[in-house]
Amino acid sequence: QVQLVESGGGLVQAGGSLRLSCAASGRSFSNNDMGWFRQAPGKEREFVARISFPGRIADYGDSAKDRFVISRDNTKNMVYLQMNSLKPEDTAIYYCAASRARGTHYAVDYHYWGQGTQVTVSS
Repeated sequence: QVQLVESGGGLVQAGGSLRLSCAASGRSFSNNDMGWFRQAPGKEREFVARISFPGRIADYGDSAKDRFVISRDNTKNMVYLQMNSLKPEDTAIYYCAASRARGTHYAVDYHYWGQGTQVTVSS
């Protein structure tokens, strides 16, 4: 099993940056793809980014391309999401997730989830 705890959310002005962190525990971290998803009020959960193990492949949802960067530190069991040029429409709860599948963007394929961290971008 993998336990995930996100941190780093908060309130930021449009154009600003935030770095989200996800601390993972459990024996299976190194065997998992890691992803970030987000969910805004009244909307479905949306794929943001995912990174393979050990970290050579990363891909992004349309909303994150060219602004967000996902990374992982396997020595520390950490995953990060650097978010730049934030927009009000980025406001959501951001979730870290782990998947035994490879290369998937579908939330249903992610077996472990954190509790989420709120990101609010003011205009």
